Amino acid sequence: MNQKTKKLTMLAMLAALSYVVMLVGRIPMVMFLKYDPKDVIITIGGFIYGPLSAAAISAVVSLVEMVTASDTGFYGLVMNVVSTCSFACTASLIYMKKRTLWGAVIGLIVGCVFMTGVMLLWNYFITPLYLLQPKEVVAAMLLPVFLPFNLIKGGLNAAVTMLIYKPVVSALRRANLIESSYNSNPQGKHKSLTLGTTLTSIFIIICLVMIVMIIWK
Repeated sequence: MNQKTKKLTMLAMLAALSYVVMLVGRIPMVMFLKYDPKDVIITIGGFIYGPLSAAAISAVVSLVEMVTASDTGFYGLVMNVVSTCSFACTASLIYMKKRTLWGAVIGLIVGCVFMTGVMLLWNYFITPLYLLQPKEVVAAMLLPVFLPFNLIKGGLNAAVTMLIYKPVVSALRRANLIESSYNSNPQGKHKSLTLGTTLTSIFIIICLVMIVMIIWK
């Protein structure tokens, strides 16, 4: 099995595992918000293969979730992708630049904080459409409801990722499912890093535009 086929197989396995974890690990928390640990699996995929792979897994899993298990429809799909990508892709991007323990820790912390801030913005704009409520009603829930939920969600996902990443990667290497020197190709790593940085920058610009829209409203 060549490396490209092996990578596609692993991405499919990670997507399937993320979906199963989402189904069995759902925990209702407040209102329509539920915690599930699928971001842990997606982030591990991002640590192994880069932020673009994490984004691809997130999109696939969120789409399947929308048509099989979700009761929030298209709004849930959008929010799932935004939430997971802002956490997993950010953490993966930082880890790709510094593949050390501290690189992982910093990436996960920044991913948690970034995801929390991003979701406050997106909840302000998207949740009123889902709840059919004025923005003022949703704005009043940002700090008491959405802020603690996303901090708890991000913190749990970061902690579990740190706990199981090394054992999972070691097991995958022993099973010869990933190469021990994966991402050692400078050209491939540089291309993935450049694309990931570009997409993250675009996403940050979108968030800044949303902030300006709120301020100038």
